[in-house]
Amino acid sequence: MNKNTNTLAVVKNVSGSIIKYAFLIGLSCIFIMPLVWMVSTSLKPNQGLFVFPIEWIPKEPQWHNYSRVFERVDFAGYIKNTLITSLTPVVGTLLVTPMVAYSISMVPWKGAKIIFPIILATMMIPGQVTQIPMYITWSKLGFINTYVPLILPYFVGTPYYIYLMRQFMKSLPNSLVEAARIDGAGDVRILFQIIYPLCRPVLTTIGVLVFIACWNDLNGPLIYLQDSSKYTIAVGLKSFMLSAKTDWELLMAANTIFTMPLIIIFFLAQKQFLGGISTTSGLK
Repeated sequence: MNKNTNTLAVVKNVSGSIIKYAFLIGLSCIFIMPLVWMVSTSLKPNQGLFVFPIEWIPKEPQWHNYSRVFERVDFAGYIKNTLITSLTPVVGTLLVTPMVAYSISMVPWKGAKIIFPIILATMMIPGQVTQIPMYITWSKLGFINTYVPLILPYFVGTPYYIYLMRQFMKSLPNSLVEAARIDGAGDVRILFQIIYPLCRPVLTTIGVLVFIACWNDLNGPLIYLQDSSKYTIAVGLKSFMLSAKTDWELLMAANTIFTMPLIIIFFLAQKQFLGGISTTSGLK
């Protein structure tokens, strides 16, 4: 009787696992299908886009579609500009955010209880509300048509990333900081030699999120950049879509160039990224 019960339990567990994984595989196929279609279309000739049955794998891949994209527009320049406006904010955020989070989570001072709610309150203000005042401010400072409005704000801290960092630091044992202070270490040394290494998962998470947000940003460059030679890849892709019209294979090639760096970065940082999300208090 016990043997039959154990066998039945094993069968139920195996059946449940099969159903679960089959569901996840099917759901994954649904989500990945547009990406596969985009890459497949980018490698087809124009006359082979609407053939039936659909060719998911082109018989003769048209790799020159990608070179044609670079010939039609200055995609190399757009990528260079985007790297400037994406990597620099990552550096600024990873430098400033831990400092602010450390000061309001591990430094005993009265202002921390006041500053943190104010930081959270700023997250409730829609970005559309501040667009006009920010444009007027940057215009009076003479920074229109420069990358400064797209980069400098990240060097003063972003509320959401400060929140993530603060929540992660709250999960760290205070005994580490107290022991370091007893040994004579100052706050700067504690932050950079003890806290930073422990915060690697959440720092990776924040870095990936900032890079993706800046890479995909269309609104900011459209508002502040006027010279086409300074356009980012998001603005360049929009302009290319207007000029390419029905050259779908070129449009898909341009979209693939735009999308692939984000996918590669996510998979390279996937372990740390998911670790940072799962270990951040309040986001489990």
